[in-house]
Amino acid sequence: MTSPLTEARRIVVKTGSSLITDKAGVLRSAWLATLANDIAEWRKAGRDVLLVTSGAVALGRPLLGSKGQRLDEKQAAAALGQPRLMSALGDAFAPHNLRVAQALLTPDDTEHRRRWLNARATLETLLEAGVIPIINENDTVATEEIRYGDNDRLAARVAQMISADVLVLLSDIDGLYTDNPNTNPNAEHVPLIKTLTPEIEAMAGDTNDHGLGSGGMTTKLAAARIAQNAGCATAITLGSGDAPLSALESGARTSWVLPTLSPDTARKAWLKGHLSPEGTLTVDAGAAKALYGGASLLPIGVKSVSGQFERGAALAIKSETGAIIATGITAYCAADIRAIAGHHTDDVPALLGLARRPAIIHRDDIALED
Repeated sequence: MTSPLTEARRIVVKTGSSLITDKAGVLRSAWLATLANDIAEWRKAGRDVLLVTSGAVALGRPLLGSKGQRLDEKQAAAALGQPRLMSALGDAFAPHNLRVAQALLTPDDTEHRRRWLNARATLETLLEAGVIPIINENDTVATEEIRYGDNDRLAARVAQMISADVLVLLSDIDGLYTDNPNTNPNAEHVPLIKTLTPEIEAMAGDTNDHGLGSGGMTTKLAAARIAQNAGCATAITLGSGDAPLSALESGARTSWVLPTLSPDTARKAWLKGHLSPEGTLTVDAGAAKALYGGASLLPIGVKSVSGQFERGAALAIKSETGAIIATGITAYCAADIRAIAGHHTDDVPALLGLARRPAIIHRDDIALED
């Protein structure tokens, strides 16, 4: 099998606390340096890379002077540890002249469309600037019990959000086995997964030998399912050794979960099948032609607006004949679109009193009718 990494241009890498720190909560600086070197090499090759990492709570616990088991203690440990984590990552990438930026997300940021649009725009802007986005769950303000396994799913949501080609889940095991290899010497490694069947999911276990959090292979397969439905391949591979991404690219033992669709096709299918329009935009012939050519919808092409809706709403896009030609997610509310419809993009700041994104609906958020 040709590795999905071969053609991948956008990759999300997830690493956990058991890789970032040892059991005493001490940073594994040497290992982190090799990971940064791997990511720097991918950047040199023209790939976009985002790093989703746990570790704030583990780094903060020793500073807190407690075991950090209660929710408030975990949140306090996260507040103490997050600056240490970002400082360590900044130091690791500095020799490669790469800047890092912190993005703390919660499930709401990837599930609610308005916040999803904001988060994606921020990440895209960072990538365009050549920055490495460092993403972590916002443990400091979590209202539910903090679980490190959630970052597997968060990484998958990020991969879905930014249309990644590959999600790499660095683990303390080199993939999925038919049984627990620590207790069953006859357990067989599963190198390739095309369909996440109940039989495959039953092979997963939830042990965590490091005691740094809950979750295990089950959360990784759940993340892989999210990524698979987004057209993104997932690699579950051993991350504890030096230069784990180089090892992966060189053919290290891995469980690959393959997608059935491309990221673009998966996104369009989601837009068409899972969103109910809350309003309608009628566009002129020039805008309709541009949309069919793969362009974004700009204000000048909008003839009229129907409905009351907020930013992040799904909208039907109609031609002047009344035919629905597309569905999309709007970056503007109804009132703002009415104010700028028919105007050039350069007029938007004066009309709305602030600079906004040029497209009413970005081409990545448009699904054309067949």
